[in-house]
This record gives sequence, C-alpha cells and structure tokens, in this order.
Amino acid sequence: MAKAIRFHETGGPDVLRLEDVEVGEPGPGEVRVRHEAVGLNFADTYFRTGLYPAPLPAGMGVEGAGVVEAVGEGVTHLAPGDRVTYTGSPLGAYSTERVMPAGSLIALPDPISCETAAGSTMRGLTAAYLMRRIAPLKAGDTILLHAAAGGVGLIVAQWAKLLGLTVIGTVSTEQKAELARAHGVDHVVFYRRENLAERVRELTDGAGVPVALDSIGQDTFASSLASLKRRGLLVCFGTASGPVPPIDAMQLALAGSVFVTRPALADYIADPAERAELSGELFGHVAAGRITVGINQRYALADAVRAHQDLESGRTTGSSVLIP
Repeated sequence: MAKAIRFHETGGPDVLRLEDVEVGEPGPGEVRVRHEAVGLNFADTYFRTGLYPAPLPAGMGVEGAGVVEAVGEGVTHLAPGDRVTYTGSPLGAYSTERVMPAGSLIALPDPISCETAAGSTMRGLTAAYLMRRIAPLKAGDTILLHAAAGGVGLIVAQWAKLLGLTVIGTVSTEQKAELARAHGVDHVVFYRRENLAERVRELTDGAGVPVALDSIGQDTFASSLASLKRRGLLVCFGTASGPVPPIDAMQLALAGSVFVTRPALADYIADPAERAELSGELFGHVAAGRITVGINQRYALADAVRAHQDLESGRTTGSSVLIP
C-alpha cells in the first residue's frame, strides 16, 4: 500500500490526513510514478479550504518529481527508470506513489535533482510565463514584484535580472528583504509599513511601473493598481491574503487606462509544445546556474499539517518540499 495525504472536508490544515491507498497498475496512456519529492505550494491551501472546489474526499498537491516505475499501453515516450517532474491536475501529489496521465509528465534533465524539480516546476513555470509570455518586457523596464522572497518571487527576480529589468520587490520582514536582495531585487519595500504606491513613484521618477506582479491579492490590489504607469498591466496571479476585490471598469480608466489580468499557469502550459519550450528554458537556466532554487524547508509527508501551518503563517521562504 502507498501512503497519501487526503482530506474529506474543507477547512484548516487539520483536515489533512495521512492514509493508506491502493495505487494499482497504469492503464492506457498512464504511468505509475514513485515520488522522491513533492512540491508544497500556496495554491494547495486553496483546494484544502474550498476556494478551488474539488470532489471530496480528495488527494492533495499538484506538483511532484520522481521515477517512472511502470507504463501503460500506448506510452512510448517514457520508460521505467526515467526521472520525471510535473505540475497540474489531477490532485494527489502528496503521496509516495501514484498513477497519472503520461502526457502530464516532463522528462527531467540529468543535472536537475528531484528535490530541485519538486521545488521549482510550478514556481519556475509560473515565473517563465510571467517573464516570457505575460507582457513584452524589455531591458531597462522596472517591474513591481510582490512576495519577492517567496518561491515564485525568488525565481522571477533572478530571471528579471537576466532580462535586464529593474525589480522593486515587496517583503514583510528584514530577513526576507536580505534574501530578496541576494536574488536580484534592486529596491525593497516593506509593504505593511510603507506606502507602496508612493515608494514606487519615488523610485520611478513619478512614472510608475509598466507591470506589477501581485500574488497577494486582497491586501495589495489597490496599491498595486496605484503603482502602475499609464496603460500599465496588473497581473493578479495569486490570492495569499484573500480574493481580489470586484473590479469597476471605470477605476481602470481613472488609474490611467490600465489593464488587469488574472492568469492561470494551466493556460500557459496546456499546449505540449509551449510547455516543453518554457520548461526547457527554465531547466536550462537552472542547470547552468543562472537561476538557483533554494529548498529552504523540508517536511516529511506525514508532517503536511505543520507544512500548511507554516505556509499560511508566512514562516516559509523560497521553495518547500515534502519528502515521501
């Protein structure tokens, strides 16, 4: 029997349970993967709380890396022993092993460890589409990056420097400020005690930024909007503090004819060719050392409750993984 974290009702971290599960053999188009590491992502809490609906009982987690143990009929691009990583549905990554669609898996380059992959596939592909698909950023541009010391933030900051961008990053503590600066953030703003929009205007000679990347949501939406330059873009790609408030179209006009988008990673990697291109670019940077991924927290699979408590309380920095 395999082990898996499951939840039978939505709620706080204590709804998560470690259970015995029967995995079985892969069917047509499927593979069985033995996990070596599992990604811990803030989006996991959205499923647990019910913000993202899921039929119950449900597994937990959408990101993992490990070794293919068996392949089903029709699977020709993978074989037992191959190292793979993935991100996306179906739920169930918090497990020692699982059966899943072969099309969801990304072959893992030899220089990339399973821990690094589990800590960077979702975050890294999110950073990839933010940097390479969301807006035509060019060298010399300044961007606003919320949660700059988080898992996505640290990768975005490094990628931004490769593109020649200036990064204004928000953090909540001095420790996180130090970490953000070490990964390429040029200007740190403590968003809980400083007026963010005023600081952004000061740092951009009154112009504002062309793009603001906001994973916090409710608490920062208004200040992010006020930080944009005329016809700038606010990218709301997370809701750590709660859902983004309803948007009145007129407020976008009054803010300078600005734009707001709420992207989802799934829509940027749905096409296999685009997913391969983005993952190739990501892992190429990581393998070459141009982007580093720090695994700053490791938890046993059985400690998923504590992992979620740490995640929601803001005690984590960078990437976190569960070890089955």
